[in-house]
Formats: sequence, C-alpha cells, structure tokens
Amino acid sequence: MKTTSHPHNCAPPRGGGLRIAVIGGSGFYAWDRLSGRRELSLKTPFGKHSGPILLGDLDGVRCAFLPRHGKGHVLLPTEVNSRANIYALKTLGVERIVGLGAVGSLKEEIAPRHFFFPDQIVDETKHRRATFFGGGVVAHAAFAQPFCPGQTDLLYEAAKSLGITAHRGGTYACMEGPLFSTLAESEFHRRMGYSVIGMTALPEAKLAREAEICYTSATMITDYDCWKPGEEVSTSKVVENLSANIANALRMLEAAIPRLAALPRDCACAKAMEGALFTDPNAMDKRTVQKLRFIIGKYVEGGDK
Repeated sequence: MKTTSHPHNCAPPRGGGLRIAVIGGSGFYAWDRLSGRRELSLKTPFGKHSGPILLGDLDGVRCAFLPRHGKGHVLLPTEVNSRANIYALKTLGVERIVGLGAVGSLKEEIAPRHFFFPDQIVDETKHRRATFFGGGVVAHAAFAQPFCPGQTDLLYEAAKSLGITAHRGGTYACMEGPLFSTLAESEFHRRMGYSVIGMTALPEAKLAREAEICYTSATMITDYDCWKPGEEVSTSKVVENLSANIANALRMLEAAIPRLAALPRDCACAKAMEGALFTDPNAMDKRTVQKLRFIIGKYVEGGDK
C-alpha cells in the first residue's frame, strides 16, 4: 500500500468525492473493507495526526479512515493530537465524521455490546487543546447541540435496522483518563443523570464544529464503569466486548455510509463559524489567518479558501 506525504503549505487536492471520514476508536485500527486503498500523511500546522490516513471506496463512496490511537494503539487519550487529526481531514475536503469510541455505561438499560448515540456531552478533560483559535484570532462557535442531529439519526436508524441494540439521546461524560473511574466518580456521574463515560469524544467534537464538519459520536458499550456490583470494569471484559462491537460497527458503517453520502448538509454544522469570529479583521494576526485558512478562509479576506 502506497503512502504519500504533503507539507501543510502545499495541501493535497480537495474534492474528488471525498466527503466522509471515520475515526476509529479502541480496537478499530484498520478498515479492510475499503477498496482501492492508499495511505496519506499530511504535515499540518498543528503537528502530526495520529497515523496515516487511509483513503478508499466503500460501495462507490470515497471515504477516509483515521485510527484515533494510531496503529497498534500507541496513544493515550490525552496524547491524541485532535487538532492535527481534524485539520488534516478538513484539508482533504471531509464534511462528515463518524467518531467511534468505546465507553462505559452509567445506566442499567444501556448494557455492554449495545450502541449509544449521545446528543449531549460534558467536558471533564484537563490537559487538552480544544480549539484551533488563539494567536491573534479569537472565535466563539455555538456548541449547544454538539452532535449533528440528522447525521446521528441516520446512523442510529442504520444500527437498529441491523438488529443492533442501540440507544439515542443522553449525555456523554468525557473524562481525562487514562485510568478508569473511581467508584465515587461513577456514582457522581450517575446522580448527574449522565448516560455513558468515555475519554475520546472531546476535543474531537469541538474541533469538528470549528471546522464546520458534521460530527457524530457513535459509542459502543464495553462495561458498566465500576458502579454495578459484580460488573466492575476490567481489561479482559473490555477487550472481549470490543471485538463484538467492532464487528457490528463495520456492519453499521457499510449500511449507513451510502445514505450519508446522499444526505443534504442543511444543518447548522455547515455554517458554524458564520458570525463566530470576534477579532477585528484589521487586527488579526496574518500568520494565524494563513494557518487557519482551511477553517476560516471563506470568512476572512486573504484567507484564500
């Protein structure tokens, strides 16, 4: 499989029908179902992305795949360079991202091997860069609805149609990790009414919003965190349930992606940065504007995108 590289000041050609990307979570590091596969590495102004981006076709739909933790799972959740990941996908012309991830359940009815599609998220991370902005350009994008509703509905319905037990709506608590929860934390999150707890949907979802990319968190339940007696989280249980979940995730993607490709982008995600820039255009740092040209180019004179 050929791997190519491009510097960030000479981005690869956009378009070519590439609009959909999948970011693989724990246990999902390769996507052999794609035909015509080739790997691509980009040099972004935010550093290296998690690993080579796999490009290929699924039933005639051009797709990109990026393993969040790198091949072989070499990156902690905190070490994942989400800014580079999202920026690289944006430069390729990606408009939709399905972010897969393994999570623990905080509710009895959301059981291991079920799928869960949140509509809200709470940020409990501590050490992650959660925005593209700064350095002389300030922006505040709306994030009241963190996941694209239409895209998420489509993926949920695809899972249900395949007989996968899936739940739609609820809150994902995103913790720093890498350790799992204490019992006190787990009980606190349950009292707050949260549905699942994971480590990877943020800052990914926030950065996708700034990049005006539709984003869905498709989570796969591996355990009951540590709140349920006799069902405490363990590595062996997580790995066993991961294997079953990944097989179902592949089935869901194969059913949903052709429909995603035909779904109109009439959601707020597509224009999230409209009116979000607070800095006076005359005061913006020109180097930062150039660095963010794929993010804000259409809103700033001289942004050239």
